Amino acid sequence: MGKGILSYDVGEQVELFLLIKSSTKGIASNGKPFLTLILQDQSGDIEAKLWDINDEDGKSYSAQNIVKIIGDVQNYRGKSQLKIRQIRKTGPADDVKLDDFLKTAPLSQEEMASKLTQYIFDMKNPNIQRITRHLIKKHQKAFLEFPAATKNHHEFVSGLAYHVVSMLDLAKSIAALYPSLDKDLLYAGVILHDMGKVLELSGPISTVYTIEGNLLGHISIMINEIGKAAEDLGISGEEVLILQHLVLSHHGKAEWGSPKPPLIREAEILHYIDNLDAKMNMLDRALERVKPGEFTERIFALDNRSFYKPVFHN
Repeated sequence: MGKGILSYDVGEQVELFLLIKSSTKGIASNGKPFLTLILQDQSGDIEAKLWDINDEDGKSYSAQNIVKIIGDVQNYRGKSQLKIRQIRKTGPADDVKLDDFLKTAPLSQEEMASKLTQYIFDMKNPNIQRITRHLIKKHQKAFLEFPAATKNHHEFVSGLAYHVVSMLDLAKSIAALYPSLDKDLLYAGVILHDMGKVLELSGPISTVYTIEGNLLGHISIMINEIGKAAEDLGISGEEVLILQHLVLSHHGKAEWGSPKPPLIREAEILHYIDNLDAKMNMLDRALERVKPGEFTERIFALDNRSFYKPVFHN
């Protein structure tokens, strides 16, 4: 694919095929309609404005279309933005396909499925193991393909599974340091905490929230899924309640979207692991976009802070 969109510096001219990740219509101060486009390739995404559009432009430049763009990278309020000079939809002669533009997890789906299987195999409690295995089997295809979010962290193909296997490795290390932790609960909590996103989100490409996602959210969805799994498997007992609590409390606080705060030791640790992995992903992505000696753009989910990239780092 050559040089990705994030490799271009401010002031450089761009001539690239890009995928429209999202397209939002607005009205400019002069009363004319325009589009705000988020354009992506495998390196990441960039915002662009398409001014003075007509009805046909709105259809042609909608999400999931691939376009050829000539333009310039400019700085707008501390963020890189693409100024479009020419834009056109691609045709058969352009020989480009959707997969060429999608950022994917650094591990293959097969590797991640194998790791998940091993962690479930390591569980000793049969009720926890059976519920977790049942739900992974039920949602496996989507679980291995979906992103973990529409923005902020792990918002790429297979991002959800990558977030989970990274958290499992963290959980294993932490459990080795603190033997009092119940590994079965911790591993199951990690695997199940965000699984509701396979119903909350629309899919791995141009991801948006589903009606169920908007009205219920992934936490409520997953509480129901655990309950249904237990019923299907004929399992009753405290394990079901504890698994539901782990999911219910993993955001930590009411203002962060948790209906309940963590009230079990493993639930507290799950919240920290989730937070750590998500924030590391945000930081890594933001710091990839800047050179040593520069500050990142402000990261909304990290208290709107800009982070500095030290010169002595590689």
